[in-house]
Amino acid sequence: MMFWSLSGNSQKLDGGAMFGNAPKALWSRWITPDEHNRIPLACRCLLVKDLDGRNVLFETGIGAFFEPALRERYGVVESRHVLLDSLADAGLSHQDIDAVVLSHLHFDHAGGLLASWEEGQPPRLLFPNATFLVGAAHWQRALRPHARDRASFIPELPGLLERSGRLELVEGEHSRTLGQSVRFHFSDGHTPGLMLSEVGGVVFCADLIPGRFWVHLPITMGYDRFPECLIDEKRAFLADKLARNVQLFFTHDHDCALAKVQCDERGRYGTTAEQRELSGWQAQG
Repeated sequence: MMFWSLSGNSQKLDGGAMFGNAPKALWSRWITPDEHNRIPLACRCLLVKDLDGRNVLFETGIGAFFEPALRERYGVVESRHVLLDSLADAGLSHQDIDAVVLSHLHFDHAGGLLASWEEGQPPRLLFPNATFLVGAAHWQRALRPHARDRASFIPELPGLLERSGRLELVEGEHSRTLGQSVRFHFSDGHTPGLMLSEVGGVVFCADLIPGRFWVHLPITMGYDRFPECLIDEKRAFLADKLARNVQLFFTHDHDCALAKVQCDERGRYGTTAEQRELSGWQAQG
């Protein structure tokens, strides 16, 4: 297996929302906000080539499906579909992807499934040859969103995925499509049924741990539905990954794709051996 970190469209979001109840005096030392209090965020995807002969893409980022007014509202920086360019840099097109694994269906993780916005045109799925993997519990949330996070979903997306005939709902540690090669963990603190993928000694942290600074246990996002649950999940998750030497892949960290977990004598978690990007990186095993 070989790993690539692929850039998708980037965002600028309110730093206070991204760091929950952490004070600005603390989080602004980690990421400098702009004049509107926004911080830069990646929407990074993980490409694994030759995963049992398949090209597998973990998430698709926010993409370019928003109309211009909404793109500005949600702080999307680029108007083009950046993930398609990143795939081309890795020698592939969206048509070459055999499976797309989605931790959840919030638009900043699944919007890249859709073609770029065109005036007067309905949303259209890309990746015509891929199986789409979504956690079964989260799928139910996407079909019936709560008022708190309804705006985070793309209303047309579940129907498009169902009609593709290539949707697999994952209920346990392994899926029909990817077999034993990918192990799934589940979390409920950010959104019900968040699905975290572990492959080749790397785990895609999704919104359980958006980046390095959220590895510290008390740090959560204002977008998390149940912060105390998330902290408990994060504690168990990090202890397991540290014990097994599984590295963390970050989707939203603007300057780090991969890192190892470390824990100091006080029990405070952090990261080490940070890598800004992966390009043909050889996985373990």
